[in-house]
Amino acid sequence: MGTGDASGGRRAGHDGRVGRRVVAGLLAVAGTAVLGTVFVVLPGVVVDHDLAGASVAAPDRLKAVNDVRTTLLQVIGGLVVLFGAYATWRQLRVSQAGLRATQEGYVTDRFSRAVDQLGSDKLDVRIGGLHALWRIAEQSDRDREAIISILAAYLRTHLPWPPAGPLAPAADVPINDIAPLETRTADAQVALTALGVLCEHREQSWVNLSLTDLRRADCDGLWFPEVNFDRACMEAASLYHANLTQASLVSLNLRHADLTTAILRRARCVLTDLRAAKLVATDLRDADFTGTDLREANLRKADAHGAVFHRADLRLADLRGTDLSTADLAEARLTGALASEHTRWPAGFDRTAAGVVDTEDPGPEPSPLLQPPGTTWQAPPLRSTP
Repeated sequence: MGTGDASGGRRAGHDGRVGRRVVAGLLAVAGTAVLGTVFVVLPGVVVDHDLAGASVAAPDRLKAVNDVRTTLLQVIGGLVVLFGAYATWRQLRVSQAGLRATQEGYVTDRFSRAVDQLGSDKLDVRIGGLHALWRIAEQSDRDREAIISILAAYLRTHLPWPPAGPLAPAADVPINDIAPLETRTADAQVALTALGVLCEHREQSWVNLSLTDLRRADCDGLWFPEVNFDRACMEAASLYHANLTQASLVSLNLRHADLTTAILRRARCVLTDLRAAKLVATDLRDADFTGTDLREANLRKADAHGAVFHRADLRLADLRGTDLSTADLAEARLTGALASEHTRWPAGFDRTAAGVVDTEDPGPEPSPLLQPPGTTWQAPPLRSTP
């Protein structure tokens, strides 16, 4: 039975090969006949048709026939070139599709391995996973938004506010006794830096970093537009030249934070704690500081066009050179605030009745390169009480 099956299989295979050879032979014969017709018969027919029975010399007729053959050859050659170009284009498209599929599979594999690293007990492994995600986000537009969400979730879960866990500094620990974020939680600082870089080119509207412990975080030059920091703690954080355009900073603790030359345009700073914060030459245009505590804050040379300070506490604040010409100071408390001849007030505002103290302008601001880093400097005690 098995021998019969094998013989039948060999016979079927042999018959199939013979059939294919026959078909190939027929196609070759047909192709030869077509070419013969095109190059032997058709030129003569075309020339006779064009002559319409007129008598011409044999050499002239032969030349006309050869001209027709040359034209036909050129047409066929052009068609062959076009077909070759089309075949090459199709092959290129197929190759590109295969390459994209390979690359996407490689990126997916890297993405999965990087996310797995975030759950490691080893600090260096977690940092490696964060850097891997950062690099993937810079190379893959499709994965950038997901990675931004992962980084934000990583910060919220690893650094909750109020603090949780035995290793986190308690909420009531003096800020000068707390190490910079990059020292006490290096992986969180890496995640925050990556987030602040990737947010410059993100597409989604909001990123959630609310209720996060970012005390003494290094955010210099980072981008956090439309980021939600509500009810978080960024006490003594360094935000030099950071971009916080339209960010939500409601009830955020920014005591002693360095926001020099930062951008807070149209930011929501309602009920924010900015006591003793540095906002030197900061862009505060159209920001909302309703009910904000700005006691002892340094707002020298800040641009507060259109900013709202309704019921804000600006006692002992430094307003020398600050542009408040179109700001809303309704019910703002300004007792002991410093002003100079370069301070610009709203039309009709009586700064003397508000308790503002006029003094000399401090002149040019010192270079930030000559000052200690914002994450390591010692915060002086507040003169005002809560």
